[in-house]
Amino acid sequence: MQRGRFWLWLVAVVLVLAFGGWWRFMRATEVQVSVASRGTAAEIVYATGAVEPVRWAKVASVIRDRIIEICHCEGQEVAKGDVLARLDDREIRAQLQELKAREEFAKRELSRVTELIARNVATTQAHERASTDLRSIQGLISVQMERLDDYVINSPMAGVVLRRDGEIGEIAEQGQILFRVGVPKPLQAVAEVNEEDIPRVAVGQTVLFRTDAFMDRRLTGTVREMTPMGDPVTKTYRIKVALPDDTPLLPGMSVEANVVTREKADALLVPKDAVDGATVFVVDGGYARKRRITLGIRGIRAVEVLSGVEEGERVVSPLTANLADGERVRVTDKPAGEP
Repeated sequence: MQRGRFWLWLVAVVLVLAFGGWWRFMRATEVQVSVASRGTAAEIVYATGAVEPVRWAKVASVIRDRIIEICHCEGQEVAKGDVLARLDDREIRAQLQELKAREEFAKRELSRVTELIARNVATTQAHERASTDLRSIQGLISVQMERLDDYVINSPMAGVVLRRDGEIGEIAEQGQILFRVGVPKPLQAVAEVNEEDIPRVAVGQTVLFRTDAFMDRRLTGTVREMTPMGDPVTKTYRIKVALPDDTPLLPGMSVEANVVTREKADALLVPKDAVDGATVFVVDGGYARKRRITLGIRGIRAVEVLSGVEEGERVVSPLTANLADGERVRVTDKPAGEP
């Protein structure tokens, strides 16, 4: 009887201890971890921009009038001087016809005065007035002919019509861009860099692009040109990035540009979201241990650790709010796709 009670008491003690261990384990803070590993550390400068051809031109109307003819030529090749659109020039042509009629009259008047002078009937002053009138009208005709050219919109270069804006019957405003004509290849990305970052950017640096159109592709370019003067309003400097001929990017696409200003191979890396100032939490034996680290290159997603963490150690990533040094933790799996 006594032995039976002893075994019951022993089983109860074991169950209590087991329950206590289970309870302590369940009360542990759940964290996700990443392993400190080696890779290439890259320091970048962020910029935003758009893709455009290296050689292209905006074609705008220099006057305000109605469109009466426009080519259906998007995506088609055009030669320099090809007619892209015509504006309503009826009024200007009517004025030109009136001037030409006045010119004919002035010519006849000059001829008549010349004959009268030969017969000593008219004076040289009359001849000079007739000549002046004729030259004045011919000058007005020349001006009108030049104005007439403004009603025809021609391609300024040989290339492809990349975009057409405007339809027959619409009013083309002065300065309104109706066409974009250019050579499809090569392409470049024109981006704006904040003035505080521009000292770190140099011609020849590699640029990594990100765009929603090609999320899973590595897109690169090379800094080809930098504007020597920034915009004091936006506080940015413009850079031009050469793109390879096989780039899938298309003219007009918006891109996020990451200029690689410094790079180091075989660096020890931890995720950026694991770092708080100059500290990380390393998971060791079910506990979170706070470590002070020395940082090197700081990238977008990962940072280089020079000291404080060893390769293969697990760091809490992302860092859990209010995590304390020595706190018991339980590691859970990261969502699919996270580092």
